[in-house]
Amino acid sequence: MSHLPVIVGMGGINPAGRTSGHQAFRRTVLDALPADQQRQTVESLAALMRLAEHSDNGWHDSAGQPIDAPAQMLRDQVLNHTLIRRNEDPRFLAPGLPANRRADLALAEPLRVTLRRRQLPDQLPDGWQVREIDTREVEVTIPAGIFDVLLPDAQEPKVRAAAQLPSGFDPASLYRSVHHPRGLSMAVFGASDCLGASGLSWETLRQQLNPDHIAVYAGNSIGQLDDQGWGGLLKSLVTGQRATSKQMPLGYGQMPADFLNAYVLGSVGGTGAALGACASFLYNLRLGIDDIRAGRRRVVMVGTADAPITPEIIEGFRAMGALADDASLKALDALELLTDADYQRACRPFARNCGFTMAEASQFLLLMDDSLALELGADILGAVPDVFVNADGYKRSISAPGIGNYITLGKAAALVKDILGETALKERTFLHAHGTSTPKNRTTESHVFDEIARANGIKQWPVVAIKAFIGHSQGSAAGDQLASALGSFAHGLLPGIPTLDAVADDVYAERLRFFTTPQAFTADAAFINAKGFGGNNATGVVLSPEVTERLLTKRHGSAAIEAWKGRREAVRANAAAYLAEADRGRYAPRYQFGEAVLEGPELEIHADRIHIPGYDHAVSLVADNPFGSLDEGTPS
Repeated sequence: MSHLPVIVGMGGINPAGRTSGHQAFRRTVLDALPADQQRQTVESLAALMRLAEHSDNGWHDSAGQPIDAPAQMLRDQVLNHTLIRRNEDPRFLAPGLPANRRADLALAEPLRVTLRRRQLPDQLPDGWQVREIDTREVEVTIPAGIFDVLLPDAQEPKVRAAAQLPSGFDPASLYRSVHHPRGLSMAVFGASDCLGASGLSWETLRQQLNPDHIAVYAGNSIGQLDDQGWGGLLKSLVTGQRATSKQMPLGYGQMPADFLNAYVLGSVGGTGAALGACASFLYNLRLGIDDIRAGRRRVVMVGTADAPITPEIIEGFRAMGALADDASLKALDALELLTDADYQRACRPFARNCGFTMAEASQFLLLMDDSLALELGADILGAVPDVFVNADGYKRSISAPGIGNYITLGKAAALVKDILGETALKERTFLHAHGTSTPKNRTTESHVFDEIARANGIKQWPVVAIKAFIGHSQGSAAGDQLASALGSFAHGLLPGIPTLDAVADDVYAERLRFFTTPQAFTADAAFINAKGFGGNNATGVVLSPEVTERLLTKRHGSAAIEAWKGRREAVRANAAAYLAEADRGRYAPRYQFGEAVLEGPELEIHADRIHIPGYDHAVSLVADNPFGSLDEGTPS
């Protein structure tokens, strides 16, 4: 019997807030929640953003002054500084983006300047004459003529809309980070949040397993391109900055997995990262699912962490015509000036639109095989039976649409019909669209949805497009979608598309249902769709907790389920204690730098096993050999 991969923990951070406890999801359906849940959501976001703190004596603002009702006093600040908004990075504010402009200075006569000796170029330009002043300074004479220079400049940002993490939240400030790229700090927080919210003790869990039964699959779409990673490295020579020893290694796209193994989990099991542009989260999820279904691993952490809001990355996507830049937003609405409210409406999936909005996010899931989850009393949030991946085939250009997504969604729909039946597929599933807000996406993705709906007899397939709230976090986008789907299962609500004034004329919407406000909906399953740059298509199936429990009952029997529910109470209590502290803004990311380091001599090595200090179970070296043996025995 194949193992069913179940979700026993989720964590992370995106522009709507923290993933655990469905905080980010509740931010996207805030007005549809009961009053007490609205208040709790706003208060917990205020704590996350360091706008307010909670103690035994009640709530206080950042200055330590008592406040009676954070949900009322701070609501506007929370709402205005989460989700998509005007970019708050100081580099994108006045006087503008730091830049240089090339120029040719025509010197009518020689120019004499003084500068420090260490600032002299290693290779002096032709004609330069240098005279020593003292041990530290020299005088340089530059001959008359044309002199090439770079003049300092400040360019007005062409793209000001962005979906940043909630203002005031800095993951690097929560642990002993030293020059970590932002994406890696977000990965440490996201994985720690996932573990805490699971209610499981990682130390206890890993002692119950063969170390080789654990795996981590995590990465991102384009590596770490801020100044602490490859961004700073690639600029170092031309900006006159010195490359550091950390920029090269920390820039790799698989580094989130490496960080989790080395500093968060201490895992020696399987590891890796699958990079598939905007489908990267689902690619990593597929690796974990395949391992669990095949029995190779029993516990897998999967995820992504992307921090692409830098001037260079934004300019690159703008040059492609992919982003909703200021000029296009003005033209779209015939505006002279853009207000904060206009920036908040920058992303408009399936409406008249002009491009996507860059975002950052970190999303992690803890997967287990169903037998282990029942044994441990894990709180099961849902199941992911499969993720389907297909390429586009021959294309007009690397960014042009193709046919792969028809195959992935078609396979996913067929699987749900096979597991749950035709009625459930037609009436109790919904689509989490990639929904980037580009003119090309609204046409191509809606056609995929509409055609698969036609083929399966679906008449009104609900479509959710959360990039309207949180923008496009590149490789983490499908993680944002999956976390939102789990929130829909928990709250019985589908987020609307608030920026959808009207469905665009070229959207194929005959069999689809779009809505602008949250809708009550009881779902058995959701489809997580991703259309990655270059033809990286993926569609994942996630089953609701209720459906998962029905599957588990069928697979293991009612007695096993009742016993699991009894063990689950303690795990849920642990998770609730973690979430209560997190909602007060108290985080202690798991970061164990330099602890329990092993380098080889400590191992106990045998031909069939290796014992590792700190693990109760040995790593088996017995190979699974399906090919037969050519060994005919030792001759006498």
